[in-house]
Amino acid sequence: MTKKNEYFPQSVPHPGIDLSEKLDELGMGPKEFAIRADKPEKTITAILNGESSITPDMAVQFENVLKIPAHFWINRQRSYDEYLARVRREKVIAEAIPWSKNFPINNMIKKGWLPHVNSPNEKAASLLSFFSFSTHKAWEDYYFNRELKVAFRISLAHNKDSYSISAWLRNGEIQAAQINSKDYSEKDFRNSLLAVKKIMTEHPSNFFLKLKEICLGAGVKVVYTPCLPGSPISGATRWINDNPLTQLSGRFKRNDSFWFTFFHEAGHILLHGKKDIFLEDVKYKDYDDRKEKEADDFAVKWTLNLEQEKEILNNIRLTPDDVIMFAKKFGTHPGIIIGRLHHLNRVAPSRGREFIIPIDLNNA
Repeated sequence: MTKKNEYFPQSVPHPGIDLSEKLDELGMGPKEFAIRADKPEKTITAILNGESSITPDMAVQFENVLKIPAHFWINRQRSYDEYLARVRREKVIAEAIPWSKNFPINNMIKKGWLPHVNSPNEKAASLLSFFSFSTHKAWEDYYFNRELKVAFRISLAHNKDSYSISAWLRNGEIQAAQINSKDYSEKDFRNSLLAVKKIMTEHPSNFFLKLKEICLGAGVKVVYTPCLPGSPISGATRWINDNPLTQLSGRFKRNDSFWFTFFHEAGHILLHGKKDIFLEDVKYKDYDDRKEKEADDFAVKWTLNLEQEKEILNNIRLTPDDVIMFAKKFGTHPGIIIGRLHHLNRVAPSRGREFIIPIDLNNA
């Protein structure tokens, strides 16, 4: 995107105009100049008419005839060529306006993902810059047509939320690029999950900072990216270069959902390798039910496994004290237990909510 305070003139004259004025000053006609510069007359005429460019070789040849340094003509031609390119660019941006209207631009501006702009052209230009694409067609090739399968192996085509989801994913990439990380170690990441579970159990106020630090120690980047309107997504996992990226939205704003989503994403990292991209709570063309089930099972194991769940369910009447007791016994958080019971419809949604901790990652 154009930098603030950068100036581009509305129009730039073709260097042929400067050449015409200089020849008039010297009283020299195009034919004579062509002979002196050892160039075809038709070439000089085309330049004077703004139909051809002055090449660096020509500029050097003009030096002896006109007594004007070659860099003068080279710079004039370069400025004119850039002006034409920017005119063509404005057309590309204008063509991207209908595409840009699919995005929640005002919300992205509010979140600081895009600069404060007003006109449709500025909004389209800022979106292209945000995605690092030159045209909206390039965006479609990447997110819809999978032209670069090495980087983005799924297609968001035919998903009604594709535009918001792509923006959410892109902002995660931008966040990840700002994080320096060691090389990923599967062994270190597996071992780190015990420390992560301890944080889940205690849930300190700085839990997210601690989570990021622990994962980063194993070469896993974890970022928080708030949801956009039209992107009901809890998390995503993909590899960028040689590091896994786990992107979390904190969508449900409660600790039980947050931790289940994190361990679900951790399961994708450890079970499914580098090739796939996984989006949670979103159906897309390459959605893999088997792998999602495996990641769910992994999250169950780390939050409250099935044997522990069964022992809790064997209690006919579960009191608040029982919930606390089981949480301590199984090394989990009471909110995790209540959340599971809500999910299984074994406890009314209104019961036990005092154990579930509201979370706001905007302040994390």
